Amino acid sequence: MTMPDLWPLLRPLAFRMDPEAAHDLALGLLSRWSSTFSGRLASTRLARDPSLGVEAMGLHFPNPIGLAAGLDKNGTAIPAWQAMGFGFVEVGTVTALAQPGNPKPRLFRLERDGALVNRMGFNNQGAEAMARGLERLRARGLPEVPLGVNLGKSKVTPPEQAADDYRRSFEQLGALADYVVVNVSSPNTPGLRDLQRVDEVARILDAIQAPNQRLAKPRPILLKLAPDLTDEDAIDCARAALGAGAAGLILTNTTIRFEGLESSTEGLSGGLSGRPLLERSTALLGQVRAAIGPEPVLVGVGGVMDPQGAIAKLEAGADLVQIYTGFIYQGPAFVQRLLAAIKRARTADQPTKIA
Repeated sequence: MTMPDLWPLLRPLAFRMDPEAAHDLALGLLSRWSSTFSGRLASTRLARDPSLGVEAMGLHFPNPIGLAAGLDKNGTAIPAWQAMGFGFVEVGTVTALAQPGNPKPRLFRLERDGALVNRMGFNNQGAEAMARGLERLRARGLPEVPLGVNLGKSKVTPPEQAADDYRRSFEQLGALADYVVVNVSSPNTPGLRDLQRVDEVARILDAIQAPNQRLAKPRPILLKLAPDLTDEDAIDCARAALGAGAAGLILTNTTIRFEGLESSTEGLSGGLSGRPLLERSTALLGQVRAAIGPEPVLVGVGGVMDPQGAIAKLEAGADLVQIYTGFIYQGPAFVQRLLAAIKRARTADQPTKIA
């Protein structure tokens, strides 16, 4: 039996465990698998169906469904994600300095809402450690799908030195990535969301573009924003990023708004992901697309818990879609369900040929 076949049996066991312990166990198993196997998929697989391919940022994405940052912070299980059918994989968030993250417990399930709350705080082994792992992976000719690296600010770095902190991470990792994400929107690093201003966005992007333009092939840069910005502020940040040479944006990160939930959130803080995020994140995506036009790349993420959610992102203007919480709840077969639905929708949209 494959992992998707086993998931209905494994999910009740996993959901009895502490959420972070379950995550660490699963990621450890996937990382060990990835150290031996390539995760390459045959061209006959749905995930490699030519009708699902996307050309964006000068890269070929075999399908539009990607793994969002946060599940594989250190980039240790990339072949496993490829084997599950993801059309691209984003690792991180990684910081210039290794850091333990916030005190535990820091990950919570809200099952009645199909949601998670996390206050992880960018726990990761640091840019240098990730670079060593990605060098070994690239030496194996992997992955065969685009690889994104999501960069955050080290907690101990003062806000006024944020641009240099992002630059140091880029210098370690930029050449090993296919695209790079500047994350200024996590709610779990003090002061990070204060960088979602036009002047700070331009300053960080300019700092990264200096080493980026020295590469033989400069990498596309994306900016990741929060859903809690007003439409106007998000559009201003988007335009600032594009003006600084970004290829596009990822919309959105988690929200700090807990209104309207069935589950109790007393005493909880952090970022909410999952079903409650779908409406706002998708609406903001549509607003930004209308403001910036059709050319910049938009990656839609937030609240995709079923095929309708993924299709809603695409219809709102996303070129690509990422999943995180939906994958946690639905399991590995979720990727194939999304791809099958997208293929059906695209087939249905094609005009009937008349002989």
